[in-house]
Order: sequence, then structure tokens, then C-alpha cells
Amino acid sequence: MIEARHLRVLRAVARTGSFSAAARELGCTQPAVSQQMKALEQSAGTTLLIRTGREMRLTEAGEALVRHAAGILAGLTAAEEEVAAIAGLRAGRVRLSSFPSGSSTLVPTAVAGMRAAHPGTKISLVEAEPPKSVEMLRAGDCDITLAFRYVDLPTPAEEQWDDLVVRPLLTDRLVGLVPAGHRLAAGDRPVRIEELAEEEWIAGCPRCRRHLVEVCERAGFTPRIDFATDDYPAVVGLVAAGLGVAVLPELALEAVRPKGVAVLEVLPAVQREVVALTLPDLAHVPAVDMMLGRLARAGLR
Repeated sequence: MIEARHLRVLRAVARTGSFSAAARELGCTQPAVSQQMKALEQSAGTTLLIRTGREMRLTEAGEALVRHAAGILAGLTAAEEEVAAIAGLRAGRVRLSSFPSGSSTLVPTAVAGMRAAHPGTKISLVEAEPPKSVEMLRAGDCDITLAFRYVDLPTPAEEQWDDLVVRPLLTDRLVGLVPAGHRLAAGDRPVRIEELAEEEWIAGCPRCRRHLVEVCERAGFTPRIDFATDDYPAVVGLVAAGLGVAVLPELALEAVRPKGVAVLEVLPAVQREVVALTLPDLAHVPAVDMMLGRLARAGLR
């Protein structure tokens, strides 16, 4: 019989590449990891790991087991949490992951509401950008992840969420930022993005930078990007210092004081869909379901 604790160890070895690294991640000893892997291979009746130099490599059987492990562990976690909640043993646990602008706007409101209504619930948060955050959810490393995708572009494979429960939160518009003394700063009209074609640009995270380039190229030019940072206050500071222009989600500006910059409506309108994602099994866990509801309320802005 394959045990859940052995699957957790196998996933850690697959993720880290060695018994020693997996032991550090799990907070146990290397011999304990080795023993659990031997027990799992005996239960499976086949070799799951092969040592190649200093690293461990999954066999075909090992890859198959790791692929199924996330769903198995998520289902087990869901069952444990639901039974514990019904039995009154604990109020629940929710592990959140979110991209930075969601962490600073939606998450605080949702967590505060959850804590007020259900003070016994344990809530944790890690920051991660999609698609990495979605990979974490599928791997069982979080219970809910906040993610986004741009609605004006074809949906790439890594942004397909057909296997997940999707709770829409809001539609977030991108706006332009120029220095306060810029030639377009005093205008009261929308600005077409091609009017900024000759400007120096400040871009965000790699995914947002790729989207910026695609939008600009559809408008007939390639932006000259001199600075790139996923720190939104840094973007505002660079624009305010006259070092370039940028586009940012409105959600990001809620957590940043846009001092020294002018915020412009940009055409064509670019929007991103912000959602909360979870696994189908986890959606039935009371604490997860309640947190999804709190996030949906936080998105009503």
C-alpha cells in the first residue's frame, strides 16, 4: 500500500533533486528520506529513483507517481480538513499564494474578514507570480492562488485553468504613467499607446514585459525598454524621476503613492482578469470555500 507520507517525500526529492536537499526541506534526516523511498519502492514494486552523479532522477514510474501525487495529496488534505471541521477539532487552514499587487490589496481585506469571522482559522501567504503560483497549487503547495491573465491576447497553454475551480474577482485595467512634467501629463483625453512610441520604457515582471511588447508591436512599434523591475514602487519612482514611461495595473497603484507622476487612460484599452484558483477537491473544504468568498468580496471595488 502506498502511503501519503511517502508520496510527500517523493515529491520533495523530485523537486530538490537529492535526498539531502529533500531532508532539509522536510525538516528530517537524510537516512529517514532514504528509508521512506525504499519503503515506497517496495510498495510500488519497481524502481522510482535513479542516482545520476550527485542528483536523483525519476524513472518513468517515478514520474507517473509524482504526477498523480498532487491530486492524491490534495484530495487527502481536503478530506482531513472537512472531517476535522465537521468534528469540531479545528477551524481549518488555508495556504494562500498571490502575485504582489494582489497581496497588497485583495489579500489583506479578505484575511482580515476571515480572521474576524473565524478567528481559529490558520492562514498563511507566500508570494508568487503566475504561472509559477498555479504550478504550486497543482503540486499541492498551496490551497488557493490568486492569478491573472490578459483578456486581449490568446490564452497560452500555461494559463489554461480547465482543471481548476475558477472564482472571478475583478477585471483590472492597465493605465499609463508619465512624469508629472511630461507633455501628455496635463491632458484630459485618453492617450493612444503609439503616442508613446519614442519614449523610453520601464517594464515590470518578465510576463508583464512580454505583454507590453506584444501590445506595442500590435500598435506598430517596439518599445525601447531601459529598465525592468517587478517592484511597483520602483516603477513609479523611475517614472517620477523622468527616466521613462510605463503601464501598470490599476490594482498595483492602490498600494503605491503615485507621487510625481501623471496617470493616463491608455488606448487601446488593456485589461487583465484577476481570479482565485483552487483544486476541485479543495473547493469543498469549509475554510477554503469561506476564503474564496472573502476574496470575492474583496474584489468588489
